[in-house]
Amino acid sequence: MAPHESDVGTAELEVLKTLWDEGPATVREVMNHLHARGRKVAYTTVLTFLTRLEQKGFVRSDKSGLAYVYRPRVTREKVSRSRLKSLLEELYDGAAAPLVLQLVRDKHLTADEIAELQELINELDVKSRRSKSKSSRRSGS
Repeated sequence: MAPHESDVGTAELEVLKTLWDEGPATVREVMNHLHARGRKVAYTTVLTFLTRLEQKGFVRSDKSGLAYVYRPRVTREKVSRSRLKSLLEELYDGAAAPLVLQLVRDKHLTADEIAELQELINELDVKSRRSKSKSSRRSGS
């Protein structure tokens, strides 16, 4: 069964982020990374989160060594996409533009981020013009 990305709780997401950022890790290594980030959690708590994530299909474990080594089965992008989709539905009835506008207004963007955003806008503009051109040719206008 494929995992449903919105089924990840906040604390579980922190554990998953550690695996995305640091790569495959044991329970102790995940715990140490969380401690370094200021999250003081017990070994057994981390083990519980990793067990739940494995049961939900978000991580897999390699049991061939002395300690289990956990690695993510889903990408950060897949989880981000799913969670953003849920957020869009909850707050904006599925409309992306209000969310994007809110983010651009409220967050300071770097020059590189602005350039990337401008490039995406230009690409969308070109696609939109092509689409309009094709539909007007089909309708005989």
